[in-house]
Amino acid sequence: MGGGGCLLAAASFIGTPCFAQQTPPPLVISTDKATGVYRAGETVHWTVQWQGSTAAPSAAYSLKAGGLTPAGQGILTFQNNVATLDTPLPAPNTLLLEVDWQSDHGPAQTFGGAVASPEQIRPAAPPPADFDRFWAAKVKDLEKVPVNSRLTMAESKQPGVSYWKVSLDNIRGTHVQGQIARPSVGTKFPAILQMQYAGVYGLQKKWVTDYAKDGWLALNIEAHDIPISEPPLFYQQQEAGPLHYYWNFGDDDRDQSYYLRMYLSCWRAVEYLAHRPDWNGKVLVVTGQSQGGQQGLMIAGLHPRNITAALVLVPAACDMLAPDAGRAPGFPGWYFNTSGKDPKKVRETSRYYDPVNFARHIQCPVLIAMGLHDEKLAPPSSILAAANVITAPKEVIIMPQSGHTPVGDSQAAYYTRMYGVWLPALRQTGHAPIGPRAKAPHSKTDRSAEKS
Repeated sequence: MGGGGCLLAAASFIGTPCFAQQTPPPLVISTDKATGVYRAGETVHWTVQWQGSTAAPSAAYSLKAGGLTPAGQGILTFQNNVATLDTPLPAPNTLLLEVDWQSDHGPAQTFGGAVASPEQIRPAAPPPADFDRFWAAKVKDLEKVPVNSRLTMAESKQPGVSYWKVSLDNIRGTHVQGQIARPSVGTKFPAILQMQYAGVYGLQKKWVTDYAKDGWLALNIEAHDIPISEPPLFYQQQEAGPLHYYWNFGDDDRDQSYYLRMYLSCWRAVEYLAHRPDWNGKVLVVTGQSQGGQQGLMIAGLHPRNITAALVLVPAACDMLAPDAGRAPGFPGWYFNTSGKDPKKVRETSRYYDPVNFARHIQCPVLIAMGLHDEKLAPPSSILAAANVITAPKEVIIMPQSGHTPVGDSQAAYYTRMYGVWLPALRQTGHAPIGPRAKAPHSKTDRSAEKS
């Protein structure tokens, strides 16, 4: 739900990984601990198994501590289509194993991951001294702009559900564009706000109507100030033209960053939901994955007053200065993407938009998940750095066989908890299934396959 489509990649993040399920490769990497979680000082025993119909291909491997720092390389030797490798984990950190091999279609890569003492991984840098003052001033600027909400009713295509397109005013003459749905019968509902993964695309109506069918007042907002339901060609033209590599716009000036409008859109959306007469006044959940998860952590920290829970999958942009600690940063990777700009200014700007620095202020329960071989877009070490500064109740899901996108059921652990436990508990009891007063209702719901 709210997870289909493809994620665009910036200069050093080449590729277009898609949130639709991927087919498992014939080269499979596993660790001796099925969880992929170790203690610092232990050794990982890797198994690389070839499951293809032909003999195992030649394969080279490389290891990267924290997804960035070289930690070994070599050639794998297969016996009966199985190769093994032992690597130490001397300190709290993640370890990425990359195996390069030749498929029938050309060069291929398979990744494996492990982590040592995940609860001890800390952010690479503290927040800027004026971080809170900066964002307080930006919120004050936004509050000077009238909300000016405009609703356009449309067919929901879901029995018992009412649907509208919505537009709200934002800073500097921009707007929040989105869609909202609720049950047609009833007066007060729990609310859920969905933020979007990276890229330029329209919003699918079912991303809100499916939630509304389950009893939610659901608001889904665009990351951009663009219409939400144009033909595909419109978004292709925006992507190739005015929004090409939008994540780098203003990345050397904290007052001009593209993310400033995007982040304040989330604030306006939360305020809008909280002031609607059909909100029940008790439950307001924020959720998203990748760039949507980035926004979810951000707004849960920036606007803790009304938010009841944050549910985020592979949140991007965490621990922007991670390379200073020898670890990989999350998308959009501003640390390295500094061509034609002053690297110092870009890296300083990134600190004001790093979800880690917002996460320190989160007061609501958080469900947060990462893939151990998410090699470029949301490295697990970057997400753990964010998770470990959250002092509120939290459930951290480490997915050992997942990268940024699902392969088979590699992300089922998150979706089972989200749809089968957390959302039913929040909707039915008003409380997350962790922390004080937590009691999750019995549910057999499992929507782990709902990806589009």
